[in-house]
Amino acid sequence: MKNVEMTVDGKILTIKVDLSKEFGLSSSGKTIIIASTEGNQSINDTSDVKVGLNVYKKK
Repeated sequence: MKNVEMTVDGKILTIKVDLSKEFGLSSSGKTIIIASTEGNQSINDTSDVKVGLNVYKKK
């Protein structure tokens, strides 16, 4: 994952992203990637819940 921090407290999932970071252009070149789970990720080792997240801005 890039710039994504996930925590679970009981039944509440919190996702933290630092909006000041950039990781270059998307594959299309139209947007700048800020954060990504880089596909679907489990929220923890024992969960069957998955998260897929992309945070980006226009170039």
